[in-house]
Amino acid sequence: MKRRIMANQVAEQLFETEAAIDGALGKIARLAGLLPHARMESNISAVVGQSAFESIARSLTALTEARREIVDTHHRLVEMQNAIGLRNVSFGDTQKPPEGETPSQPGFTVLEGRRRGR
Repeated sequence: MKRRIMANQVAEQLFETEAAIDGALGKIARLAGLLPHARMESNISAVVGQSAFESIARSLTALTEARREIVDTHHRLVEMQNAIGLRNVSFGDTQKPPEGETPSQPGFTVLEGRRRGR
């Protein structure tokens, strides 16, 4: 029972971490999209602020890499849960899309006291 409780806590933190990274990616993407518009509307030369454009691009790349790593962590935690006999603890959506595709209905619902895709 203690393993199940700890697995549930780990799963909750994992979901929060995944959501935080996705939220940050969205915010950086919106900022990156605003920069060219702000530059043009302000009649600022393209030369001015180039380093900011490059920096935001690196930030987006770094967060994308962080997302890849947290997805890898998710997969490794599933392997660990199986290895210790906790196959019934859900670490997310049980209906995974094929690699490279996005889910059609993101979100969470309750399954055996756990969250999973709606």
